[in-house]
Amino acid sequence: MSEMASSGQLWAAYWRWALVTVPLTVVPGFIVGALSNSGETNRWYALLDKPWFQPPDWVFPIAWSVLYVMLGLGIAVILHARSARFRNYAIALFVLAYLLNLTWSPTFFGLHQPRLALFIIAAMFGAALATTLLFGRIRSTAAWLMVPYLGWLCFAAILNFEIVRLNPGAEGLVVEAGGTQIDIRR
Repeated sequence: MSEMASSGQLWAAYWRWALVTVPLTVVPGFIVGALSNSGETNRWYALLDKPWFQPPDWVFPIAWSVLYVMLGLGIAVILHARSARFRNYAIALFVLAYLLNLTWSPTFFGLHQPRLALFIIAAMFGAALATTLLFGRIRSTAAWLMVPYLGWLCFAAILNFEIVRLNPGAEGLVVEAGGTQIDIRR
């Protein structure tokens, strides 16, 4: 006996996927960012010259929160499309793009390698674009959920490029460790 699922049942099944995929995209992204000491609290990064169009530091966690939620919703759409052709390839490409995403912050902020990070962001964009195109062949909604991420990656790549251009010796910039000793000499 085979019965068609109601639209309510289909929505419930989709949201069950989303309840898993959204946290699985948001939480690791923020953990990696925190462990990489990303942002202005990073003393090395604070010393770098930034382009004039660099957004304020508070913009980045907001943008990434929205983007990670959209990525989680997008992959939920694909996971929900069980019998779709190319589904497994789309999932694999999404995972690759996401793993590349997770390597950028440790490379840029942790290892102080903005040139290498620029290559990573280019690979991220390529993988995300391929993912978006494949998502589009499965469910257009999933592809549209990827579009803001692609736009942000373009903007982030331009920022990364400008930081490399403005700071030619950034890889060798040594930041003195902040000490906890108080100098009481007078």
